[in-house]
Amino acid sequence: MFDAVESLILDLLEWVASGEKSYDEVMDTWRTSCPRFPVWEDANDRGLVAKQHVNGRIVVRVTPSGLALLEQRYPHSRAM
Repeated sequence: MFDAVESLILDLLEWVASGEKSYDEVMDTWRTSCPRFPVWEDANDRGLVAKQHVNGRIVVRVTPSGLALLEQRYPHSRAM
């Protein structure tokens, strides 16, 4: 069964894939202290997102593994 954290991870991946997001923006939106919903931590630990330095700032991008998970879950959506 698909659990709440997995669903939220997919939401995070879709959101990040929709356009470049700064690390600070991602942390403000997705970091939580709730141990039941470790969305950012799980996505990061699973290699679905990655931080990169771009033009003097840190941005978060969906990795190829994250894009593959999105494609698997939503095969008929437009390319991310």
